[in-house]
Amino acid sequence: VDFIKATKAIKETCPYVKISGGISNLSFGFRGVNVVRESIHAIFLHHAILDSGMDVGIVNCKEMLGLSDVEESMRVLCEDLVFNKHADATERMLERTAKEKAAIEARKAGGGAEETKQTSWRDLPIRERLTHALVNGISEFIDGDTELARKEVSRPLEVIEGPLMKGMNVVGDLFGSGKMFLPQVIKSARVMKKAVAYLLPFMEAEKRQKMIDEGKDPDDQPEDDDSAYAGKVLMATVKGDVHDIGKNIVSVVLGCNNYKVYDIGVMCPCDNILEAARKYKVDVIGLSGLITPSLDEMVEVAKEMKKGGFNVPLLIGGATTSRMHTAVKIAPQYFTNEHPVIHVLDASRAVTVVQSLIGKDKEEYVEDLAELYEEMREEHYASLEDRVYVPIDKAISKRFQIDFNECPPAPKPNKLGVTVCDKYTIEEVVPYIDWNPFFQTWELRGTYPNRGYPKIFNDEKVGKEAKKLFDDAQAMLKQICADKSMWLSGVVGLYPANRSDGGEDVHVYTDDTRSEVAATFCMLRQQAEKPEPTDPYLSQADFIAPKGTPDYMGMFAVACLGCDALVAKYEAASDDYSKIMAQALADRFVEAFAEKLHRDIRLDLWGYAHDEVLEAEDLLKIKYKGIRPAPGYPSQPDHTEKTTMWNLIKAKELAGIELSESLSMMPAASVSALVFAHPQSHYFSVGQVNKDQVTDYAGRKGMELPVIEKWLGPTLCYDR
Repeated sequence: VDFIKATKAIKETCPYVKISGGISNLSFGFRGVNVVRESIHAIFLHHAILDSGMDVGIVNCKEMLGLSDVEESMRVLCEDLVFNKHADATERMLERTAKEKAAIEARKAGGGAEETKQTSWRDLPIRERLTHALVNGISEFIDGDTELARKEVSRPLEVIEGPLMKGMNVVGDLFGSGKMFLPQVIKSARVMKKAVAYLLPFMEAEKRQKMIDEGKDPDDQPEDDDSAYAGKVLMATVKGDVHDIGKNIVSVVLGCNNYKVYDIGVMCPCDNILEAARKYKVDVIGLSGLITPSLDEMVEVAKEMKKGGFNVPLLIGGATTSRMHTAVKIAPQYFTNEHPVIHVLDASRAVTVVQSLIGKDKEEYVEDLAELYEEMREEHYASLEDRVYVPIDKAISKRFQIDFNECPPAPKPNKLGVTVCDKYTIEEVVPYIDWNPFFQTWELRGTYPNRGYPKIFNDEKVGKEAKKLFDDAQAMLKQICADKSMWLSGVVGLYPANRSDGGEDVHVYTDDTRSEVAATFCMLRQQAEKPEPTDPYLSQADFIAPKGTPDYMGMFAVACLGCDALVAKYEAASDDYSKIMAQALADRFVEAFAEKLHRDIRLDLWGYAHDEVLEAEDLLKIKYKGIRPAPGYPSQPDHTEKTTMWNLIKAKELAGIELSESLSMMPAASVSALVFAHPQSHYFSVGQVNKDQVTDYAGRKGMELPVIEKWLGPTLCYDR
């Protein structure tokens, strides 16, 4: 305890001094009983590092325990010992050590020695049991334990404000300090929700009776009192966007830190968001979105918040969002020192951001943020001055040239036209799953050399939790396969195709006579000046042969169905962990389906690579011939091209995949792509484009310039 206090004093006096502590000496007297030694170390390190600022110490990483790993009764003994809380602290620890040692000897003897009774967290007092269950995410006994705790107090709310909130405070502290990971937090939230759901009828009955006693009508009362929360946050996925897994995670994490979260769902129009914000009198509004049209929608929401006189901070998050876009496009519409606009990278940052916005340090935090965003805007506009965009005519003249005589197009597909793919099963696509994005969803990231799956299991920091998460995923996957609660649906189209006369679009034909154009896919071309004069300016149209040379192009749309019903089931059970797990698995299933289907196109439906022999890991490394770029993504960033595909292959009618008003695919676990077979086709990014090309593009598509500019907003190199 003197070391801990001295470290704190030295750090406060000389903040740049580095302090090293000898760890093993602390527990040397307990050698041979690792559970005792490592428990003492866990308590000491937690306080010496987090409370006092110790910098260096040598530990046994393999045996090392986190604070949350220390069993409750052992934790009490260790804290008493490290901090000299009681005169008999040493004696009590020696007694526990003797029991642990006896247990070790008994195990060595194979049961021949006298069996030592093992203590369990189930033997703890009821309040401590509830706290332990929360911190460790154990929901098995929560209803019974919550009932026992309720009987010990005068009001059911005391159970929430006491042991339950104590546990959630521990969870928040551990997550904030990096000692607890997102899957563990979600499990803890599941326990909390189940406990609160159990207590809710008792609290409602108590509240109702109190109102009757006071002569009030219990059926004519406002919403529940939310004054006990640290703050109120509204969460919404913006209009036209159906993706919400990231938003769900942030909502749970905020809830774990005693914030009241009003999640109003997906595809939320601006008016609904603002109406809900007024209704609930929230302290913060959070907007989420995945597809690029959502970026413009967020700008519109910010504008309307300013018009509406809102004075609450606005959080921005989602896969396509960025700090730069937030600083340049959204912040200028609404940002003030009273109500800033902040980009939140992931769930682990959300709590810190909200705390900073609601807490006493808001002014300093916002001033720093305003300065940073101003610097970013200056940097952005300065970079625009440095960028050069070539005229579209010049870019076309320097297209990517393929000698189709030297390297001819792929042969005629074995099956032209539309093929419905409704026979694929989850089991079939499991070998094609790329598990790396799964761990990224849960914010579990290994460090070199253990960054990817399956090496992440070997990572010293996240490996143990990653393996637990993966095992839970496998259990749910097995259950889904058994009860068919999720299933796959898709449709493929393979068509004769040629580049248009102008060379910028691709015509697909109704049949191989090529006499009738079934649809035209419009493409965009790179315009940012290349570093070398010989570098080509790419367009997807370059991968298709001109008229006179028979060529073909494919496309598909696939989905994992059933996830929404499963999510609703878990929501009803207050099980956020299983809800998010189901969404994460649905995403993996549909991506694996796309991988499997693309392989079957190459080998069978089209058959241009019928002799391909590649392992699943080679497919993930794109070692096959051809590509499958998705409309709305870097090589064709215009989402409106999806409508052409949907009308052609009847994706809604034949596969049950719809498009929202912002052209987000529904269900959320959906994938679509064009299929190019030429061996010289490759992925690239169009980057930003200039007005001359956008004007030409609008004419080719038969759309008004302002309309196509809105759809291409993030891709434009100019302000519209």
